[in-house]
Amino acid sequence: MSTTLYGLPKCSTCAKAQGWLRKFDLPFEFIDYRERRIAPELLKDWAAQLGGWDWLLNRASTTWRELPAARKQPASAPEFLLLLKEYPTLLKRPALVHQGRLTLGFTDKLYKSVFGL
Repeated sequence: MSTTLYGLPKCSTCAKAQGWLRKFDLPFEFIDYRERRIAPELLKDWAAQLGGWDWLLNRASTTWRELPAARKQPASAPEFLLLLKEYPTLLKRPALVHQGRLTLGFTDKLYKSVFGL
C-alpha cells in the first residue's frame, strides 16, 4: 500500500494530516513541495483526476493574492505547469496520494473514507 503526502513542513493542516497518519500507524512518505518539485506528468495526472487544473490551485493563499493579474489567468496546461513550477505553494495542501488516488485537504472524516476506517 503506497501513500505519499505532499505539502509544506510549516503548514498546520499538513502537520495535522501527518499526525493523523501516524496515529493510525499508516506508513507514508512526506514530500515538501518546495524541496522536491512535483513532476509535470504527475501534475497532469492530478488535474485529470480532479477534472481540471483549477482544482489544484490554492486561490486563498498569500502567493495567489500577490500574483500579477495576468498570471492568474493560465489558459493552457503548459501555462498551469509553468505557474506551479515557479510557485509550488499555489498547490492546495495537503495532497494525499493513496494507491494512486489523489485527495486534497484534510479532515478526519475524509481520511477515514480514503483508508476505509
